[in-house]
Amino acid sequence: MTDRWALAPAEGGGVEVTALGPDGLPGPGGVRWEPDLVGAVRSRPDVSRWVWRSTAEVYPALLAAGVRVERCYDVEDAETLLLGYEGRHGEPRSAAAALARLRGGPVPPDPPQRAAEPGSQSSLFEPQSVRLPLADLLAVYAEQQRRHDTTEHPDRMRLLTASESAGMLVAAEMNRAGLPWSADVHRELLHELLGERYVGGGEPRRLAELADEVSAAFGRRVRPDLPADVVKAFAQAGIKVRSTRRWEIQSLDHPAVKPLLEYKKLYRIWVAHGWSWLQDWVRDGRFRPEFLAGGTVTGRWVTNGGGGLQIPKVIRRAVVADPGWRLVVADADQMEPRVLAAISRDPGLMEVAGRPTDLYQSVSDRAFSGDRDQAKIAVLGAVYGQTSGDGLKNLAALRRRFPKAVAYVDDAAKAGEEGRLVRTWLGRTCPPVAGGEDAAEEAGIPQDEPATTPADQGWVPGYASTNSRARGRFARNFVVQGSAADWALLMLAALRRSCAELAAELVFFQHDEVIVHCPKEEAETVAAAIREAADLAGRLTFGETPVRFPFTVAVVECYADAK
Repeated sequence: MTDRWALAPAEGGGVEVTALGPDGLPGPGGVRWEPDLVGAVRSRPDVSRWVWRSTAEVYPALLAAGVRVERCYDVEDAETLLLGYEGRHGEPRSAAAALARLRGGPVPPDPPQRAAEPGSQSSLFEPQSVRLPLADLLAVYAEQQRRHDTTEHPDRMRLLTASESAGMLVAAEMNRAGLPWSADVHRELLHELLGERYVGGGEPRRLAELADEVSAAFGRRVRPDLPADVVKAFAQAGIKVRSTRRWEIQSLDHPAVKPLLEYKKLYRIWVAHGWSWLQDWVRDGRFRPEFLAGGTVTGRWVTNGGGGLQIPKVIRRAVVADPGWRLVVADADQMEPRVLAAISRDPGLMEVAGRPTDLYQSVSDRAFSGDRDQAKIAVLGAVYGQTSGDGLKNLAALRRRFPKAVAYVDDAAKAGEEGRLVRTWLGRTCPPVAGGEDAAEEAGIPQDEPATTPADQGWVPGYASTNSRARGRFARNFVVQGSAADWALLMLAALRRSCAELAAELVFFQHDEVIVHCPKEEAETVAAAIREAADLAGRLTFGETPVRFPFTVAVVECYADAK
């Protein structure tokens, strides 16, 4: 199989292509022009890896024509990772910007991303970048190879770049496939939960009824969809609240609380996944959000439009496999502590994370007298930085039993506090300053939870960016969650390769969960492939360790039945 070829869409149509030599430069045949992108790739099925500017620029068109590639190298994605590693996070990442830096010219800013369009299958994340001649693109590629060699662990950094490029392929293929979705089931759910729709787009019947109940409880007209109005109403009733978040009002002794909480829950469904959402985002039996691999600094995926990573449990009843097909739904078990064991090389925690039994129970048997809940709080507290009150006591117990694991996240937190760069196991780099609500969400910190969460210990808008302890908490979490994202990319790449030999299709991924849609006869094969991919990813990412990365796998016809 030919190792590497490179391509670049040319101005005015056509494409430039070339085989690459060992140095990453054009081989003996040189650069040639061909009239058709699809034909250029289809005629070379033996190419093992394509080097191109951006997966989003070329791969959707190839998929639309039924052409799948085995591997790729995404130059602009690599530039993002390398800039981050070099402490230059946020600098323009386009290939044109990389070329300008290489040649000492003025660096153009990155063009703005295009907004998502409901129902569209176009490349929504691909900005209108300046196209480069293939010779210029390969100059950037060669320089990137040199920059990889200057990193502390070149092999790990190359693996990260390769896995991130693989993730770009997976995301594009998931965008093409779509998540199976029954519009009829969805409409039935909405009618069951919300009641009839009123003409003119007003609130459906059930929300209107709950709004009336809230107003009656306060003795005056109150808009439950306006937090300021609700806070004012509580104040007039002699109850001081700062917000209408569930955790703050659910324990209040007032007759408005119950209908208000129900209203808030149903209102979110109406706004985020109601009839308008169904019309906008579901086409031909598929929900089609636009997945973006590596959309956050930790490497977590995001979607552009449709709320693809925030499907409420009740709405999952609409995610239904095609007739004769099944959904293989797999959840990684206790991923963060297992990753912490692998990256810290703590002997005790690695031994616990290698057992076939529940990890938190094993930790509790060692350090918390069998109290599983206490052990879980302690482990997650170490990852998320809850180190005050009971968290401090729990952390001390954890440190006695697993000193290297706690020291690992402590060191990351200290580096974050001091403004130093912090890296995942493979080399993904956290910028020295991160803050605000976006950073809290980036770290996976809930924004609608009790005040005991890290979100309420510093991750608030306009505060975390100037608070070194908050930056430390972010860095503490980053090394674990980012390394988990590194592992997940390699798991997806391995699973993608296995599915290529089947009719199965990857249709959903978020952080620690993956869904494969496949014929009923392939379900057990897919389930085994998921477990094998998890094991392989563990070895590739972290080397040979005792740590296991098990999945809980369910084969179902409806997504909601997997929980």
